[in-house]
Amino acid sequence: MIRSRLRRLRAALAALAALVSLAACAAEDMPRAEFLGRADWPASRFDMGGFSGLEVLSDGIRFTTVSDRGWLIHGRLIRENGQLVGIEPDAPQPLRDAQGKVLTGKATDAEGLARGDDGQIFVSFEGLHRVWAYPTTDAAVPLPSLPQFSQLQDNSGLEALAIDERARLVTLPERSGQLISPFPVWRYDEGVWSQPFALSRRGGFLPVGADFGPDGRFYLLEREFIGLGFRSRVRRFTLAEDRILSEETLLETSTHRHGNLEGLAVWRDQTGAIRLTMMADDNFNDFQRSEVVEYRVSG
Repeated sequence: MIRSRLRRLRAALAALAALVSLAACAAEDMPRAEFLGRADWPASRFDMGGFSGLEVLSDGIRFTTVSDRGWLIHGRLIRENGQLVGIEPDAPQPLRDAQGKVLTGKATDAEGLARGDDGQIFVSFEGLHRVWAYPTTDAAVPLPSLPQFSQLQDNSGLEALAIDERARLVTLPERSGQLISPFPVWRYDEGVWSQPFALSRRGGFLPVGADFGPDGRFYLLEREFIGLGFRSRVRRFTLAEDRILSEETLLETSTHRHGNLEGLAVWRDQTGAIRLTMMADDNFNDFQRSEVVEYRVSG
């Protein structure tokens, strides 16, 4: 009798432990970002596309984006009661080289975008893999390169670019070289590149956009191409000087939920919540869309 009761007690405890474990897993899998809205790029405005980088100012209104055809576009996000309802772009400006000449051909493939507190713009390119600074739009100031940049794949270069609170640039490539290899992260500080750490590669997602949030954490936008559609994921990292302290997944969408999201801007709204604003690259295809989508992080 006692043994039978002990067996039943052990079974009950095991079931309770399983339920606790399932609850913990469910809590981890709960989405941390709530969809707020989207807006399409106005078709009649400047016939633009190929948007790959995005910056949104702290007011949540003014934005800057780059196109992989070598254009820089500023504009306004139209909101009603804080809700994104439209996009109002200014006239596009061509990106230029160090001599002030408009970029052409393979040199135009701008992918990553970062904006310093002083308003200076930084752009990362693939194809001809490099990072350039733009104190003004009149001419570029090329940053020093790394031997590793020239070894990157043609269409999988420096997709993501961000700048931290100490004005240090961070960039990483879309591909890591092997399916099991982490993504190298390069940091530019006082004229010198270094690789302080690497980011884990999880599943089929590849990095396409990044930003440092107002909370000081590093946000990474990734995409996965499945058949004729895209999935998107946003991970958030807490960083120390040369290592990763924690990682969490904030968002993982289903296929066709959004377009080909490539640009990410992280900012804090008037309620104190972190917002993720993302821009889609239509690859200049009629069946894809240029859109801005927005999520609010729940913690």
